[in-house]
Amino acid sequence: MAKVLEGLYYAESHEYVKVEGNIGYVGITDYAQHALGNVVYVDMPDVDDEVTAGEEFGAVESVKAASDLISPVSGVVIEVNETLEDEPEQINADAYENWIIKVELSDKSELDNLMDAAAYSEFCNK
Repeated sequence: MAKVLEGLYYAESHEYVKVEGNIGYVGITDYAQHALGNVVYVDMPDVDDEVTAGEEFGAVESVKAASDLISPVSGVVIEVNETLEDEPEQINADAYENWIIKVELSDKSELDNLMDAAAYSEFCNK
């Protein structure tokens, strides 16, 4: 059973966002990293790029497959997790500690469209 953390927001495309004030940390869920297998590359946007909720912002590649990253929120990328450039396997080690991008949120009401931990757990079990 994949790990689902309380207090995060989850998208049906298996990204999560952890919100602190007006900043969102976006990554892929434990369920997603299990499904992908060993992550070998993470394609990330640049700092100052805009991301839009529901639209692609990068990709995660594993030995099995490549998967587009879909942003759960809209805003401006203020940081990318540079560790993942050299050590993409950190996502497999702990998907929730190793966020992919940090976004300054432009519309916090978008969080209402995402699932909480209970709803996401139920979604994954379907």
